[in-house]
Amino acid sequence: MDPLSDVLSLLKPRSYVAGGFAVDGDMAIQWPKHQGIKCYAMLAGECWLSVEGVADPVLLTAGDCFLLPRGLPFSLSTDLALTPVDFETVRSTWRAGSAASTFNNEAGGRYIVGGHFVLTGGHADILLKSLPPIVHLRKESDKAAMRWSLERMKEELHDPQPGGSLIAQQLAYMMLVQALRLHLADGARGGVGWLFALADKQMSVAITAMHDDPGHPWTLQKLAERVGMSRSIFALRFKETVGKTPMEYLTHWRMLLAGDRLKNSDDSLSAIALSLGYESDSAFGKAFRRVMGCSPRQHSRGSSLAPVTTEASYGDQRELAAVGVS
Repeated sequence: MDPLSDVLSLLKPRSYVAGGFAVDGDMAIQWPKHQGIKCYAMLAGECWLSVEGVADPVLLTAGDCFLLPRGLPFSLSTDLALTPVDFETVRSTWRAGSAASTFNNEAGGRYIVGGHFVLTGGHADILLKSLPPIVHLRKESDKAAMRWSLERMKEELHDPQPGGSLIAQQLAYMMLVQALRLHLADGARGGVGWLFALADKQMSVAITAMHDDPGHPWTLQKLAERVGMSRSIFALRFKETVGKTPMEYLTHWRMLLAGDRLKNSDDSLSAIALSLGYESDSAFGKAFRRVMGCSPRQHSRGSSLAPVTTEASYGDQRELAAVGVS
């Protein structure tokens, strides 16, 4: 797999809930801090997105997609002059049936679809810390790339069919991956982290090599030769772009893979160590303890992350989505 797929697979994003909601009148809704990533798209109309700690609100128009990866409190407003209402209050109002919750094609109607993803794998910061508080996709080319998923999501929510719950979740996941891909292609430059490095062709080659064969006896010289750079320039560029030295990154990635296998496979500690380039259990154990903060055996015996809340029914998903996909 490619590095982005590797990381997403390791972090095991699971859709907590997916769906959509419509607002026909003026409204401002405030959401609290959340875990994981929220991914939304504006199918019709426009509204303002305000995120705590971000100076300027963002105007969302039809076709725009946005990610909220930091879990910061946020609000969606049709008018910035309105005082936001807490989402719990809005939830009660929607349950009482006094506000619109279905798609309206009439002029002025606003419709948002999306999903809330809990990262059930460990060390979610490998992805989330590489992303800004708001990832906003608004270029026409980006909208065109997202259009199929958005149209399918709208159809599933407008005309529920058997299996619609699962399809909505998978479509929301597709939106998440596509949004990350477009962000990577369009603007993930100038920052520090592995995601930014993937936007650099030479650094991406080095990271892909390490991900493709993590057990290979990589050295700084071998990686520099792979990308066609001198060892010193490669080491400097990698550290400036990724925030770690190549060997630090390799060790960190190996330990994340090891941690996943210790919890989710029957492979022995020795087999895992050998497959990741460690000839002795003690050397592997020292590296694992340094990166993960505990011994391999403590990690394998430790309780897994709490299971994701039982998936809501399709009807409940639409209702929960109407108050923030949470």
